[in-house]
Formats: sequence, structure tokens, C-alpha cells
Amino acid sequence: MRFPAQILPITAAIASLLLSCRSDDATTGPAAPSGPAFEFWLTNTDKSVLFSQQNSSASVTVPTSAPVILVDESQTGQTMDGFGGALTGASAQLINAMGGTDQAALLQELFGTDGSNIGISYLRISIGSSDLDDHVFSYDDMPAGSTDTALVHFTLDPDRTALIPVLKKILAINPSIKILGSPWSAPAWMKTNGGSIGGNLKPAFYGVYARYFVKYIQQMKSEGIALDAITIQNEPLYGGNNPSMLMSADEQAYFIKTALGPAFSSAGITAKIIVYDHNADRTDYPMAIYRDSAAARYVDGAAFHLYGGNIADVGNVHYSYPDKNLYFTEYWVGAPGNFASDIPWHVKNLIIGAPNNWCRNVIEWNLASDPTQSIHTPGGCSQCLGAVTISGNAVTRNPAYYIIAHASKFVRPGSVRIQSTFPAGLANVAFKTPGGKRVLIVLNDTQTRQSFKIVAGSLTIPTGLNAQAVGTYVW
Repeated sequence: MRFPAQILPITAAIASLLLSCRSDDATTGPAAPSGPAFEFWLTNTDKSVLFSQQNSSASVTVPTSAPVILVDESQTGQTMDGFGGALTGASAQLINAMGGTDQAALLQELFGTDGSNIGISYLRISIGSSDLDDHVFSYDDMPAGSTDTALVHFTLDPDRTALIPVLKKILAINPSIKILGSPWSAPAWMKTNGGSIGGNLKPAFYGVYARYFVKYIQQMKSEGIALDAITIQNEPLYGGNNPSMLMSADEQAYFIKTALGPAFSSAGITAKIIVYDHNADRTDYPMAIYRDSAAARYVDGAAFHLYGGNIADVGNVHYSYPDKNLYFTEYWVGAPGNFASDIPWHVKNLIIGAPNNWCRNVIEWNLASDPTQSIHTPGGCSQCLGAVTISGNAVTRNPAYYIIAHASKFVRPGSVRIQSTFPAGLANVAFKTPGGKRVLIVLNDTQTRQSFKIVAGSLTIPTGLNAQAVGTYVW
């Protein structure tokens, strides 16, 4: 069933009125919640509590007039693919260099689902180097003036040092983790400017580049690493990164319909083709591709970042093209991070906002960095704070770690978004998991503590959150 993420089918006021006859609403707060037991995991922005399970059986008093979040699982949205981060070259390099015991412990913490592990379920990797690699490379680099249209020099060797070994260890923990591959650039010899920064893909090499994707997916599969999806170009409207490549919507549509789509079909490649992979302020880009039926037939959906535009803009694409999926693939935390502002902004816009606007995943940029964010290409990002900072074997957990944890641990792949009401100042999103549990993630988006109730069928949870705090409730 379709329902607008930003328009409430049941307002908070109506919800309170409907609940006024309930016996648990006639007091100043029951000593314990009615119905089944629930879990409550909390993060306060003053760091007094960091993604820690709270005593859900403790008595909580809320006023009779407290706002109500009403969860209605009869109204459903999209199925979720997962929550996670970008395993950049820098991330893989730092993890790979850790000692065996410490490395195993960190990977278990990040990708395991039991105990206090946070259960990351979706990864984005770069096809070739991103700007968070220690040098620029593709899988078929040639001397200036040379080409390799037969791709005889294609090799995954640049990824064999760290990325592939780390991915194999992650897959041993979670064999079903979804992996998205995104190129920052085609090999320089395929481009109009012959360099790693900017330039466009030469039309003469469209077929060759399509076979480049096919080779990449096939050779990764031979390593035991299956790609769930690829985007065609990271940030195709920005040519100033190193590496980067420009690709207009018309160019991307033509590449898909004449080269990439047919090449995938001929080779039996089932990895999804996802377009755009750039900011929410240019929703016209993917929709232009969708209007080209010859290209759109090969396209699963579109991916978005949020360095421009509003997360609600992404949801508008769904209402125009409900048959195409949406993905949220990148937003950064700038070093050194500001916990008090990073947590509420990211939770509101990404963890809550992106799923409420029909995104099937949420990916933070990036997974790991060193203490000075020193691993990057010349001109690459020097302030991209990892979800964790790794210094030798020492690990520091940063804002993105807690942001992702509040969703990834509980909203497992296959979970379905369900409807909830949005009282003023209480941003939230709700899901039903494949195992039948309900998950509600709530942000107190005000500057004072808020008491409120969660009502779902016969269950009532009286609770409260400090200013800007985030809570995940599971029952």
C-alpha cells in the first residue's frame, strides 16, 4: 500500500483522542508497559549513554496529555535491504593492518548480530579507486596514449592486498550481506580528457566500458564476492574529485540502453543497475532516464546523496515512478565530528528520513579512517571521519557508528517499513522484521526532554527521551 511519508494518515491529536478511553491513559503513567516485553536502546548526545540497552521494565511516568506515536502495521511501505557504510580502500587498508585478534573482534562487532554487535548489513565499495584510497587506480590502467579495448590487462590486483581479504572475512561473518559497487571513474584512456579528474566517457568506448563492468562482477564472483548492485557513476555531475567522471542523464541513458543493459543481459549478470548516485536536488536526472523506456527497462532504481536538496525530494521520485526503487548511498561526517549535532541530523535525515521517503537502504560515508584522515588520493577528502577511527589496533567509535547501529542491529534485511504517526518534535520510523518483531526508531528533535507514549495494538509503552536523544524500541 502506498502512503505519503510526510503526510500523517492519523495525526497525533486524533491518535490521542482515539486513545482517551483506554484505561492506561486515565492515569499519570502505569508502573510498567502493558502487553509484551520490549527492548529499549538509547544514545544521548552528551555521551552519557552510547547505544546502550536500558531497563525496559522500570516504572515510567508520563502525563495524560503526553504525545502518542501510534504504530499501524496494516499500512506498509518498502522492504529494506539494510543499513551500513562504505568499505573504502582506506577502511580496508586500516582493518587489514590490524592484528588478528583485534581485527576479528572489530569485524564481529561491526557485522555480527548477537550481543552488543551492531549487525551492519549493507556495504558500498568502489569499482576501482575512490578518493579514499592511497592512490588512484582502475583495473585496466595503460600508459598515456595506449588503449586496451580487449581488456586483456584487466586485473583485480589493486584490491587483492586489502579490500578482497577484508570482504572475505566479512562474508564469513555475514554471508548474506549486500554489496553495492560504485565507480568514481572509468580508466583514464576511455575518457575525453585522458585523466583521472573529470572528463567524460568517450562514446567509442561505451561497449568496452560495459564489458569492464561485466568482467569486474564476474571476477569478484570468482573470489566468492557477489555484487547485489552497481551504480554507473559516483556523483556524475561533479568532476572535481580525484578520481571523478562527468556523465549527463542523456549520456547515462544512452550508455545503459546501448551497452550496459545488453551486456549484462548477454552475460547473465543479475546485479541491479542503479542510476544517478548524487544529490537530492537533481531528481530530474533519474527521472529523465526513466522516461527513456529503452534504458529504463534495465534500471532497478536510483541512488541519492544529501549534500544538496532535501530528503523529501527523494520521496517525490517514488510517487512519480513507484515501480523504481530508491537507495541512499552516501553522506559524510566531517572530522573531527560534532557528536551533539551529527547524531540528531543524521538520524533525522538518514535513518528516519530516508526510509520514510522510500529508500531501501542507508549507507554512511565511510566505515573507517585513521586519526588524521591521511589515507586519500591527491586532492581527495582529507576530513572524512570514519564510523570508527583505527590507530594500530586501537578503535574509537565515532558518530556514524552509533547512527547506523540504531537501525542496523534491529532492522534486518527483509524488514518492511510500517506506518507511524509523527507528533511534533518526535521524528520516527517504524518497521516489521522478517521474524515478526516491530522496531521503532525515535528522535527527540527538540531542545527539552519529551515524555510520550508508543501505542501498537494492545501494547502501550510510556517512555521519554532527553533533548536530541535517539531511542530504538523493539517488541
